Amino acid sequence: MDLAALLDRIADDVAPEIGRGAVADYIPALARVEPRRFGMAVAEVDGGLHGVGDWRVPFSIQSMSKVFTLALALSHGDGLWARVGREPSGNPFNSLVQLENEDGIPRNPFINAGALVVTDELAHHGDAAETLLRFFRGESGRADIGIDAEVATSEAENADRNRALAYFMASYRNMRHPVPAVLDQYVRQCSIAMTCADVARSAVFLARHGVRNDGTRLLGLSAAKRINAVMLTCGTYDAAGEFAYRVGLPGKSGVGGGIVAIVPGRCAVCVWSPCLDARGNSVAGVAALDRFTTLTGWSIF
Repeated sequence: MDLAALLDRIADDVAPEIGRGAVADYIPALARVEPRRFGMAVAEVDGGLHGVGDWRVPFSIQSMSKVFTLALALSHGDGLWARVGREPSGNPFNSLVQLENEDGIPRNPFINAGALVVTDELAHHGDAAETLLRFFRGESGRADIGIDAEVATSEAENADRNRALAYFMASYRNMRHPVPAVLDQYVRQCSIAMTCADVARSAVFLARHGVRNDGTRLLGLSAAKRINAVMLTCGTYDAAGEFAYRVGLPGKSGVGGGIVAIVPGRCAVCVWSPCLDARGNSVAGVAALDRFTTLTGWSIF
């Protein structure tokens, strides 16, 4: 299959969707992003890399980082699952409601409360954001990947809800490190700037069932399978059912407008377009992934 030509066709097909929705405005630095950007990249398991549009333009990965911190935490063992669940939430990604009903145990690792627990778990092995940066630099082959300081500052100044989530979980003894330290690491991990190419290359280990680009194994087959399963059921906030229906792939979105998706055994895909729907997912990004699986037949279903 000519993936380069396919991506060109997808970009043409979704052009009417680019700019629909609204950029995230609760983080002021994200509100200033050019809304009509669009990029898409495919990293194949054999090392092939293809892209279209703004696929080499860095953007804030935001919650896409949660997939990678989860993988890195699970590479040290599966004790994390005693602290966070694996079920869809059905509520907004920053909701406090379920935490009180469920005794401080987040419903899954991709809502903000769950991601804070994952960051706290990874902090047992050093600074979580720095660990993540080392992983990204190694997998992407780009040593200059870093944290967008403007986004990090903007996010830290508007982190009251995340601060509340973390302290609430601490009251149930589900935070092991000081809340300010965990929040700092969490904000920095979400503020990493990467291109679609970087993200796709960094995620292709999940298409290889846990094997990194250098041939070493990050995760066992079972752990890689389970991350993909949680991505499918929980990766696009409270729109996971709609995403599975339209796209049919494990995916994780971020309010920076990025979505990363996995085709097991074939490739990882990253699409970026900043304008979001009401549930926080890229409008053009979902449309592009819908076209991708329709044209290739590569849905897991």
